[in-house]
Amino acid sequence: MTNEKLHTQLVQIGRDAKYTQKGVNPIIQRSSSIIFDSLADKQHATTNRSKQALFYGRRGTQTHFAFQQAMTELEEGAGCVLYPSGAAAITNAILAFVQADSHIVVSGAVYDPTQNFCDQILSKLKVKTSYIDPLIGEDITDYLQPNTRVVFLESPSSITMEIQDIPAIVQAVRSYNPEIIIMMDNTWAAGVLFKPLDHDVDISIQSATKYINGHSDGMLGTAVANQRCIDTLRENSYLLGQTADPDSIYMAGRGLHTLAVRLKQHEKSSLEIAHWLEKRPEVECVYHPALASCPGHEIFKRDFSGCNGLFSFSLKQTLSAQQFQNFLDYFTHFKMAFSWGGYESLILGYQPEDLRAMRQYDYTPAAGTLFRLHVGLEDSADLIADLTAAFARL
Repeated sequence: MTNEKLHTQLVQIGRDAKYTQKGVNPIIQRSSSIIFDSLADKQHATTNRSKQALFYGRRGTQTHFAFQQAMTELEEGAGCVLYPSGAAAITNAILAFVQADSHIVVSGAVYDPTQNFCDQILSKLKVKTSYIDPLIGEDITDYLQPNTRVVFLESPSSITMEIQDIPAIVQAVRSYNPEIIIMMDNTWAAGVLFKPLDHDVDISIQSATKYINGHSDGMLGTAVANQRCIDTLRENSYLLGQTADPDSIYMAGRGLHTLAVRLKQHEKSSLEIAHWLEKRPEVECVYHPALASCPGHEIFKRDFSGCNGLFSFSLKQTLSAQQFQNFLDYFTHFKMAFSWGGYESLILGYQPEDLRAMRQYDYTPAAGTLFRLHVGLEDSADLIADLTAAFARL
């Protein structure tokens, strides 16, 4: 999955001497007010406030600048904007590029809060959303309109893990109208398993709460943009009051340095468990991007450099309410929680009607109950034993 170059890069990024002040790690600079030594100093800071110059705490401190530099280098962009959560990164990135009577196109299998934002907030601003099948590829042009301003993608899809053909979609959109801004929720790839900006995506968005932080103890969102989008994204986010606290940023920066080794272990254990699940008689399908059973698997092999610990599987039967409860309530190692990307293993369950309600296109759910797993850093044998006991409870 990873190579020596990536491991070295992740150890070194964000550790310039101007941020570490002779230490190993960047300083934690907690400050709302920035002191100017002279009027000329203030005027210089005001002129360069968008260029990582100390100006006002909400614009960023040295802690912010170190992490922004690291993320910009990692995702090969022109700059990085920080937010208090991944959801804030998504919503503010979209808001920066739409206006009343705009139209946007969104994958119909994106993160549920992204859909809610489009349906409940953008609709009030007279921004219309069209949802697409995540596997639509170049046929996305059927949904583009003269007033389309944004195309928002996510690959793999939330919960059901479809892999989108990002290069085909981007090429089709650019051919239709090169001015359309293409954004992608790249949280699953953690900025290393897939490089959206290398495929001419304009903005790569992540919930750094997940794998970048890696320890389930901080919330943060990032948006790395190319040259044509960074100034608009940065200024609009500032005007909307977006900022992030230095302590959460410090923890995310610390998490970056161990990201490669953690992802490698998540990948190893998740593949062991995915292959084990394939052999279970109760299991209908395993939706792991590295397995041929996952929709878009061939695209994954072409475009991604590896996988992580997040995948899903469906059963052959739809569980009764009592079976559903029995399966989920008595795990030893897998815990129920909405987030993922930490060191711990997690599980959530979805009945077919749940998934149908969460999809904004002509989606046909699997015949049986679906479970999303995040395979953490525990020993895979212990996790398999935990799942074995859950199947026995059925």
